[in-house]
Amino acid sequence: MILVTGGTGLVGFHLLLRLSQDENGIRAIYRSEKKLNHVKQLFQKDNKLSEFEKIDWVKADLLNIPALETAFSNISYVYHCAALVSFNPKDEEKLYQNNIVGTANVVNCCLTSNVKKLCYVSSISALGNGTEHNLLINEETERNNEAVRSDYSISKFGAEMEVWRGFQEGLEVVIINPGVIFGYGFPNEGSSLFVQNIKNGQLFYTQGKLGIIAVEDVVKAMTTLMKSTISGERFILVAEDITYKELFDSIAASLASRTSTNKLKKPKFEIKKWQLQIIRIFEFVLAKLFFRKRMLTKATINALYNLETHDTNKIKTAIDFEFLDMNVYLKELVGKMK
Repeated sequence: MILVTGGTGLVGFHLLLRLSQDENGIRAIYRSEKKLNHVKQLFQKDNKLSEFEKIDWVKADLLNIPALETAFSNISYVYHCAALVSFNPKDEEKLYQNNIVGTANVVNCCLTSNVKKLCYVSSISALGNGTEHNLLINEETERNNEAVRSDYSISKFGAEMEVWRGFQEGLEVVIINPGVIFGYGFPNEGSSLFVQNIKNGQLFYTQGKLGIIAVEDVVKAMTTLMKSTISGERFILVAEDITYKELFDSIAASLASRTSTNKLKKPKFEIKKWQLQIIRIFEFVLAKLFFRKRMLTKATINALYNLETHDTNKIKTAIDFEFLDMNVYLKELVGKMK
């Protein structure tokens, strides 16, 4: 039997959509009835309600060990997709508990339940750091622990350490390190917020880069790696390294092609790093005075001006993998989100 954690998230939903068409005996963990109902509606919208009903849905929290042990009954393969994504400094402890302790609990249950193989969804934020003379990142790039990192990045790296611990104790594992994942179904969260912001007339951009990938490619890589004999390896999943300006222009063009006025909504003004540093100071003061959520930190600002690129030869060679064309994919995705 296959277990999927985080079954009501973007990756979890698309993974279950694929697995339910090919596999029998699927169990998925969820925490929120609201999100479960949302995923059910997505299955129904795709005319796959019968596949949704084949899934054994179990309500459990990764920090609730008895509930987790029940979910692991008769499980042979695990896809660990559940994670907290936050860049709010106030969520440091939540990130530690959900991403590191939660993953440790999953690994322990895999070991005690004699699970055959675990696939962990990490992030490119857990990878090593580029240098002034080499901005190309691969799976072996060393991580500079003195560099400014977000709490999210630290938590994903810590979670990977728990997975490697499981590997050392005899568990077969594969880790994927995807970039920013785009996909349909969750229009008000994650990468879909890029589209919403452009719709709302976002004016500013930076010249930093980010790695992007389609959720369908993430799922294809996961399922292929799990069916292979590969173990004890991690794989970067980035279809394209693109500047924020290029990404925003692509989304704006896709949106404009679907409006009657054909009016482009491209961000027009480049914002410099020093300007964001000043804004960060004011935001910090306002957050303290009015108990507001902080959006800008040193780590998030650094990410907005990051120029690293990613070497994906390992996944391409290991399983003869080809990525979807993200320019075409984004156009289709924007059409689905209208």
